[in-house]
Amino acid sequence: MRKRFRTNKQSDSIFPIAIDELEQLLQDNFPNNPDLVFSKYHHHGKKIAVFYISYMVEIDKVENYLLEPLLSMEMDWTTQTLLNEIPVSSGKTTVYLDDVLNGILLGKVFVYIEQEKEIIEYILSNKEKRSLEKAETESLVLGPKVAFTESLITNLNIIRWRIRSTDLVLEEIKVGKKIPREVRLIYMKSVANETDVNTMRQRLLDLDVDDIEDSVVLSQYIEDSSSNLFPQLDSTELPDRFTYSITKGKVGLLVENSPSGIVAPATLFSFLESTEDLYMKWQAGSFLRLVRFLAMFFSIIVTPGYVAVITYHYEVMPMQLLLSVGESRASVPFPPLLEALLIEFMIELLREAGARLPTKVGQTMGIVGGIVIGQAAVQAGITSNILIIVVAMSALASFTSPSYLLGTTIRLIRFPLIFLSGILGFIGLIFGICLLIIHLLRLTSLGTPYLAPLYPLSLQDFNKVFYRLPFNMDNKRAKFNRPKDIVRYSAKEAKRKRDIDE
Repeated sequence: MRKRFRTNKQSDSIFPIAIDELEQLLQDNFPNNPDLVFSKYHHHGKKIAVFYISYMVEIDKVENYLLEPLLSMEMDWTTQTLLNEIPVSSGKTTVYLDDVLNGILLGKVFVYIEQEKEIIEYILSNKEKRSLEKAETESLVLGPKVAFTESLITNLNIIRWRIRSTDLVLEEIKVGKKIPREVRLIYMKSVANETDVNTMRQRLLDLDVDDIEDSVVLSQYIEDSSSNLFPQLDSTELPDRFTYSITKGKVGLLVENSPSGIVAPATLFSFLESTEDLYMKWQAGSFLRLVRFLAMFFSIIVTPGYVAVITYHYEVMPMQLLLSVGESRASVPFPPLLEALLIEFMIELLREAGARLPTKVGQTMGIVGGIVIGQAAVQAGITSNILIIVVAMSALASFTSPSYLLGTTIRLIRFPLIFLSGILGFIGLIFGICLLIIHLLRLTSLGTPYLAPLYPLSLQDFNKVFYRLPFNMDNKRAKFNRPKDIVRYSAKEAKRKRDIDE
């Protein structure tokens, strides 16, 4: 009778068991699996079984460090003898069937002496991983260029090297029923807010899913409002941005087989921050943050505003500009609403095509396609050259966001605003923006208001979001993150000027 995975571990103990019965049990649970190696050996009248999946273990280590000492052993085989004599430090025992079946899938090697009450497992897994590379979606000019990889061990190693502190906690949690996946809850014990840590831990433990494909997918399961358009948990592939957030009191997540980490709580403004701001002088960093904020606002309203002006509100335009717009639209057969939606849709097609094509081809497609199609559309009288300029500037502004998720959200918001502006003019545009603001005011991330520190108003935290201060003046962590320890260092000591003879 075939045995299945069960959740009651007390009923999973199958030992002691005969070697032949154990082999049949494994064949029943792994049918049609030719890569399952099950070897039997005899020694001093005892039978022993060694089994594993061939492509998931390092065969050289199995033969040199496990089989060779095992077969050359002079003393009788016992569980304790093997643990003491075989030179593999990862050996430990278990009595549960679930541990055996799941361990095989994780690349472990099992050794069982017939009729013993325990089975030994060794971690000799062969994990394929790519080398450290530059970040693709979050490119930097200054600062570390290394990005996370799909190997959780590699990612944890990077985190440990960047935060060499005993205060760092790397809590392990298993998520997924059919395909368990390791998730690490990461935070600074003396800094992170306990409510945020407990909330994140509870949401992970309460997940009732078969599998988690990636950290971005996990964030959609555990965010405060899963039906919301805006991202509520920050996702990053940059270890420096991840560790910077952890040291400021936030909570992080790393997922096995995922090349990005999750940071929470996140606000709307944290998606517009970049660690590159820290590597510049504070004046330049503040200027770049201001540029991103203005670009986000500009990207949202410029195309809807153009549609509203051309459709209903000619009077707000200077006469010379009005004449230029009238001349460019003289041969366009479509109303401004349809014209704007058509060009915005064309821009999205070019962007998506450029992202899906190979890198060199995609860059060529984006540049050449935009120029050729835009010029051809103007000459054919399908659209005006003014609208081409407006849509292009709007698209460029949306690309200034360091977060790919927020940039996509901004581009998506433009479409309903364009529609409202084409139907109701400025009244529709203002109505849409008001609905958007009300929606953002109701959002939270791990209980933190999404518009903090703007709402609720906290002027002392403005330097953490809208601009930067010199490092010797930035001695406190953001209040809206609710850290245990809000003071980073003594401001009085930081301002003291010391000469070499002091």
